This record gives sequence, C-alpha cells and structure tokens, in this order.
Amino acid sequence: MSTCALSPFDHPKADIILRSSDGVDFRVFKLFLTLASPFFETMFELPQPTVGTNDDTKDGLPVIPVQEDSKTLDTFLRFCYPSTLAEDPSLESLTDIQAILGAARKYSLDLIERKVCQAVVNPKALEAEPLRNFAIARNARFKHETITTARHTLRKPLIPVWFAEIELITASDLLALLTYHKKCSIAVEPLFANLNWVTSHYGTSGGCNWLFSQVPQGGLYGGPIINCNCTQSTGFKKLWNISPILWWAKTFELLKDTPSGDIARSEAEKTIQKVRNSGCSTCSARVKENMEEFSNLLALEVEKATASIKLEMDF
Repeated sequence: MSTCALSPFDHPKADIILRSSDGVDFRVFKLFLTLASPFFETMFELPQPTVGTNDDTKDGLPVIPVQEDSKTLDTFLRFCYPSTLAEDPSLESLTDIQAILGAARKYSLDLIERKVCQAVVNPKALEAEPLRNFAIARNARFKHETITTARHTLRKPLIPVWFAEIELITASDLLALLTYHKKCSIAVEPLFANLNWVTSHYGTSGGCNWLFSQVPQGGLYGGPIINCNCTQSTGFKKLWNISPILWWAKTFELLKDTPSGDIARSEAEKTIQKVRNSGCSTCSARVKENMEEFSNLLALEVEKATASIKLEMDF
C-alpha cells in the first residue's frame, strides 16, 4: 500500500508518479524533471502504462517505481524543482550525501553533483568528520575535494578508528592517505628540533619572557625578573640557553601525530584554560594574548612545512 509524499510532490495536476522503494508516491511534473536531467527526458519518451493495469497507474497517472527510498527521492526532486516551489535542501548528513550522490549520477543530475561537492568540503562537516568526507570524495573521484579533505584529516591521528565509509575506498587509497599523513608529520619535525623561527620572530629573550619561569638575576637582557613557580621543561630545546615553561613545550606534542595548523590554534585555547586553572597568577595574566600570537605563528610554520607535501593519488 503506497502513501502520498508531502508538498510540493502531492500536486493534483501532476502528470506522473514516481514511487520510492519504501512505497511513497511522488506526484511530479515531467517538465521539471526533463529540464533537470537528460535521463528523465529519455525515460519519459518511452511508452507509458495504460490506465487500469494493476500498480502501473494510479489516479489515471503512470507510476514509475524507482530504487531510491523516499528520503533520498524527496531530496533530489527538490533540486530538480524551481526554487519558487521547493527550496534546495541542505546536505549536512554524510549518509544522506552519499545516497544523493548515487542518485545524482544515476539520473545524470549534474547540478546535484556540484551541490554534493560543496557539501563534502563544508567547514562544519570537515571539522567534525574529515575521514568520512575524504572517503566519499575519493569514491566519487572529486579531485579538489579529495585533496582538501585529505588535508583536513591531518587534524586526526595517523591511524584512524573504523568508520563506515572506509568501505568506499580501496586499500591503496587508505595507504596513500596514511603515507601523506606520515610525510606531513616528518615535515614538521624540524620545527621542534630547531627553534630559530621562534627566536627570529621574538628577536630577544626579553621579547618573549613569558616563556620562562626561571630568570637569571637581573632579568633577561635587561628584562624584568619573573616570579613564576611553573615547571620548566626538561629535554626540550632551549631558547637563549634557558629552558622554557613546560606547559608551553607541551603544545608541540600533539602536532607530532596531527601536523595541522588548525590543531596548533585549537590547542592554544586549551593551553590558555589549563594555565588559568593552574593557579599561577603571573602566567594567567599574560597567557591569552601571548599564546594566541604564538599559536598563529606556529600554525603558519606548520602549514608552510606541509604545503609542499602532495597526496600521491591518481584521479
């Protein structure tokens, strides 16, 4: 037993019915679908069922069963209709995006495919689940979107947890992504081993005295004496022969497995909160301004180091 779809796909003057796989009837106009897709244009040129032949007609209209479920059918039909009758639906769910992409290619709906391209690289989706977006983009052979989503996967650890869309890509695709990630991690390692980019930016130790908890008598090159009980780092590269504060040195650790400028910026926010919660009044008073400046510097250096790394994948 079929049911009727919601507006605008319930119009009494529609001239054909598309029936979804879950039994929902969409009363639509051939003209809109024909203009949107050459597939439908060809389909509607075929002989249509005559009235009164079982489920092949309904209310005097031909019924064409399709493989898509009602949710997918509703979405891509809205793209086919004029905007005055149906607004373009938002493509936020990656599961929906995958289904719509399949329908778009099946029915030769180029407009929807372009919309899917945009949805795959939507900043909100990329931030939440870049690996899933990468799998969808790669499976669809979207070159720009595959490269963009691959770059965003640098925000995640090298070895990903299982996700459903992993079945959309081949072992070679996954290996290429992991190799890209590893090369980016290697590319940022010199930033931790050689801090010349830090000393070059600040000029003198007095320009970044917030990085140090213990200062020689008289201060740093004439700078003020810092009274701070925060722990110094051990084993981390020194700046002007002085060990920096431990909480600052720890900002580098996550970048070894997630070589992304965005991670540098987001970790700065976490560091600011940790320092303020630590109870050190000296560091708490100045950590926000200084860490925000430094995180932007670090992010630019990370992005510069990884910019030349290519995703080695055929398209």
